[in-house]
Amino acid sequence: MNVQYFSRGAKVDKDPSRNEDESGHRGGARDTSICGATPRGLLDAVRERLRYMHYSLRTEEAYVHWVRAFVQWSGRRHPRELGTAEVEGFLVMLANERRVAAATHRQALSALLFLYREVLGVDMPWLRELGRPVPKKRIPVVLTHVEVQALLARMDGRAAGGGGDRRSGGSGSSSGSSSGSSSSSSSSSSSSGSGSGSVTGLLAHLLYGTGMRLLEGIRLRVKDVDFVRQVIIVRDGKGGKDRVVMLPRALEGPLRGQLQAARRLWQADHDRGEAGVYLPGALAVKYRRAAESWAWFWVFPAASISDDPRSEARHRHHLHEKRLQRDLHAAVQAAGIAKPATVHTLRHSFATHLLQAGTDIRTVQQLLGHADVSTTMIYTHVLKSAAAGTASPLDALMLTMGGGDGDNGDDDDRPATDGAAWPLPPPPFAREPLPCYPVTPSFTAAATSAS
Repeated sequence: MNVQYFSRGAKVDKDPSRNEDESGHRGGARDTSICGATPRGLLDAVRERLRYMHYSLRTEEAYVHWVRAFVQWSGRRHPRELGTAEVEGFLVMLANERRVAAATHRQALSALLFLYREVLGVDMPWLRELGRPVPKKRIPVVLTHVEVQALLARMDGRAAGGGGDRRSGGSGSSSGSSSGSSSSSSSSSSSSGSGSGSVTGLLAHLLYGTGMRLLEGIRLRVKDVDFVRQVIIVRDGKGGKDRVVMLPRALEGPLRGQLQAARRLWQADHDRGEAGVYLPGALAVKYRRAAESWAWFWVFPAASISDDPRSEARHRHHLHEKRLQRDLHAAVQAAGIAKPATVHTLRHSFATHLLQAGTDIRTVQQLLGHADVSTTMIYTHVLKSAAAGTASPLDALMLTMGGGDGDNGDDDDRPATDGAAWPLPPPPFAREPLPCYPVTPSFTAAATSAS
């Protein structure tokens, strides 16, 4: 394709007919410079620059979405023709009309800043004057030990009862994200064990037992599971960082069984001469046989071959993350948990329960892969003794009201309870173990400052 490159990776086709076909405008002379680039050509330039700077696939999809929305909102005018008023007007529309969250607002602003600075090569002073909404600190949703036990039991129950997703096992994308991957209908005669839902149950146990994120768990390779040292190596986590987490001894047997099922699927692919799995970067060129090797195979492979959303090559990808999300959502409903629990809630619960058991916060920080301990400190807010260990004045008041001899004549003033004894007995509940980390002045001051 005959392509003309402009500043910072922006490009447009020299062939005007191609520009007309993509934009839908015909007739008349058109400027083929970057100012006259079609919206689709502009989006291609955004994608090219994002891939050049090694942004993730999900970031690419999000930025392309916001650039497209901005162009459409402005009446399909080119962003170079727009300025501060239009950018601020678009952001005001998002905040006031669509009422997006602060994080979504910041993401849209980041996408537009990337468009102007990196793609169009425009670094005007007004770009630095755009205000960024400050995100609010939220206490994470954390499940109790009893709730986690009930949730994981429901996940196992779905596996035993065959209530899992019996579709052909959607695949994730080759770039570590399944968004945008086009699943082909080329089904495999062998099963990776993902047909009954047992794989999603094992994944839920693994994410809670290690604190891994969703994509970190489903992206696991065979070579990264070390049964001898009882550790799992997390490759290319958030921020492109690697780390080491523990391998729960309770999952050693199920993981070995999953590896046996995955090896049968790998052997079937090898016998049919399939292309193998996706390799990051240029490893497929450097190590030409690595994609077909057992060491690089997925621990949780998909049950069918699918197309890479970027290169359109056909590979065996990992399990689709929506499989676990759907099964866990159904398990939360079935367990009667009245919390907005998601897959990431297992990671929050992992960190909170470790701190509750007395694990040093620096160790939890390393296991979670946080760059700063202040990020890990958010989990201490759930365990603050100021709220969990302080008796409510209502408890003392109720004890006083119920401890009299009944001769003070105040019985008529007590509210009716439909025949039940007053004061009402406290409802039965399973009390969580109190935090047993050492409360030192420095620790308390750090927890207070983090709030």
